[in-house]
Amino acid sequence: MHFKNISIYSLALILALILTLSSCSGKKEEEKTVYENTKFTKNNENSVHLTEKQIQSVGITITSIQNRNMEKLVQLNGKAEIAPSHISSVSSIMGGHIKSINVINGSHFNKGQVLAVVEDPQFIQLQQDYLVTKAQLEAARLNFNRQKDLNTSKASSDKTMQTAQADYTTLNATLRGLEEKLRIIGINAKGLHTGNIRSKINIYAPFAGFVSKILVNNGQYINPADTLFELINPSGLLLELKVFENDVNDVKAGQEIVVYNNQNPDVKSNARIVSVVPSIENGGSATAIAKLSSVNSEFVKGMYINAEVNISSRYTQGLPNEAIVSFENKNYVFEDLGKSNYKMIPVVTGISDDQFTEILKADVLKGKKIVQKGAYSLLMMLKNKAE
Repeated sequence: MHFKNISIYSLALILALILTLSSCSGKKEEEKTVYENTKFTKNNENSVHLTEKQIQSVGITITSIQNRNMEKLVQLNGKAEIAPSHISSVSSIMGGHIKSINVINGSHFNKGQVLAVVEDPQFIQLQQDYLVTKAQLEAARLNFNRQKDLNTSKASSDKTMQTAQADYTTLNATLRGLEEKLRIIGINAKGLHTGNIRSKINIYAPFAGFVSKILVNNGQYINPADTLFELINPSGLLLELKVFENDVNDVKAGQEIVVYNNQNPDVKSNARIVSVVPSIENGGSATAIAKLSSVNSEFVKGMYINAEVNISSRYTQGLPNEAIVSFENKNYVFEDLGKSNYKMIPVVTGISDDQFTEILKADVLKGKKIVQKGAYSLLMMLKNKAE
């Protein structure tokens, strides 16, 4: 009985030992398989193999590098701005009280239109001074002519004639100065007389445009240095467009472009690039400045703008668009290696159109069979394989 117990105990130990060895052996085999699979994936991370059924499902077709003439269409976007030279601040030459304001923010005005009326007693005084000086000048002219005639016959001294001449010259200069002051405040001195002296002057629009800001109100006293209005001349509208780094060398001053806004994308206007700022900003783009070929009221300051630039055609090498796939901001094609094996190759692309994309340094693909239809499916399979 004691022997039987020992035998059963020994048998249990043997079985436990066998199970332990078997478990360790299986673990080693599993670790080896995982290692081998990882190693395989690493060595074949750019290649994929398809079964016959997968090939039929994907519908793979083959192409090769091709030569053709291409035009590059560059897409730009930005905002409409006004050149500083076409933003004007309007003030009054002389101080006074605002009597009336005839425009509102955003309103359109024509050149010469009255924007506001300013009133002050000094305007009366200026006109009065002009008329008084004008009368004194006439009297001085007559006296000078009389003294000149008398001096010719030696009936008056040279000194008297010279004094009359100096008075006439002084009053003539004073009158011309007053006449100019009246001109710049909008009063025609030639038509001024005692019956039309006025206490108000008009503030006229210097050009046709739009009111950007009104900085005064009725009854406010203004000084000559105070700005009354900020006006925008729409002929100074500029388009500030962003040019991505890859397109900077293709966009140049003088190129004709087509522009449109997001509200009316089907309505397109012509413009011309007038300059390209020779620097790349932090966002990886440069700035091109364009100007509309004709004034268009649909484009206003601050509006977002889209533009298209057609680059001159050139003879180049490339592939159909569907043969090129993108992954993590890089472009690739798949080479058909034969026997249902496909390898992913990185490429650098150039210009593109609706059907074709240029391949830079395309000699590396010369003579290779490149997947056209099904390239994206191969990329998805490769990604799933890597995961």
